[in-house]
Amino acid sequence: MSHSVLILPGDGIGPEIVAEAVKVLITLRDEFALNITLEHALVGGAAYEASGHPLPPATLDLARAADAVLLGAVGGPQWEALPIALRPEKGLLGLRGELGLFANLRPAILYPQLAAASTLKPEIVAGLDILIVRELTGDIYFGQPRGIETLPSGEKRGLNSMVYTESEIERICHVAFAAARQRQHRVCSVDKANVLECTELWREVATRVGRDYPDVQLNHLYVDNAAMQLVRAPKQFDVIVTGNLFGDILSDAAAMLTGSIGMLPSASLDANHKGMYEPIHGSAPDIAGRGVANPLATILSVAMMLRYSLAAPALADLVEKAVVRVLDRGLRTADIAAAGTETVGTAQMGDAVITALRELNT
Repeated sequence: MSHSVLILPGDGIGPEIVAEAVKVLITLRDEFALNITLEHALVGGAAYEASGHPLPPATLDLARAADAVLLGAVGGPQWEALPIALRPEKGLLGLRGELGLFANLRPAILYPQLAAASTLKPEIVAGLDILIVRELTGDIYFGQPRGIETLPSGEKRGLNSMVYTESEIERICHVAFAAARQRQHRVCSVDKANVLECTELWREVATRVGRDYPDVQLNHLYVDNAAMQLVRAPKQFDVIVTGNLFGDILSDAAAMLTGSIGMLPSASLDANHKGMYEPIHGSAPDIAGRGVANPLATILSVAMMLRYSLAAPALADLVEKAVVRVLDRGLRTADIAAAGTETVGTAQMGDAVITALRELNT
């Protein structure tokens, strides 16, 4: 069975890092019998420049037809003055909403080879392996009413609404508990139930769903305490499940525990495991075009794609082993470089992963 993959390079370093991930996909297609077809389209600022909208109808149609989407990153300072509806980030949010990608899986894993790159002491982060399950299509990013309005006094007021239904909370909690069953059987649900009624409902529903998984331990933390605990003792966590806003913030905090945000992939899935895959970092316009960005998070996102959407778990394992082999050899992009390692550029790192893939296949 052939699977279709839509490639959306996006903005900033997006085209550079996606190019290396595409090289991996092509290698898997041509040398490892992965049955895929590749399409390419524009999204974000690049799409706005070409068509006047960050998510053109043609791109959305291709995304709907694809089995999986690989996205680089969107955004940049040159588009910050645009109306919110036309900014690059609206292309990303539009894809998530239109494709029903409600479950965002963000693993935060510290590779032993990169322990020195973490800002925390090795004994605090060694062996770190957390999965953050973030609800992706609800909460304050999508809730209504929203906007900027002018009061009778003439003063402006900004308005965003945190909104969740029981069914939205239930389905993301089921994803988290099912994932925990494949890991250490522990779920931490993060909310702010002491002051936000929306997340009071979150805690109630999470507790109810937890009763369906008696083999999984559930505990609850307020988001401020969860942020503190991530820094104080991160290895206490197995699976964290939380809403869109809190998940956005906590997953970036967890990323830095691993030494570099350039190492962490993500998967955004619908109810049928069709997904969009992307590194969790941004478009990094300050280094765009210099060939120094780290492509490993994007390549590891390909591994997640193989596992969740393309029914190729063995190839997913192979890609992850190839990344480990490259790190074992001391190859580093600038963001993860340390004494005694060899600093390489974006393309060289991608080539090294492909070399390792071929070696593992012999």
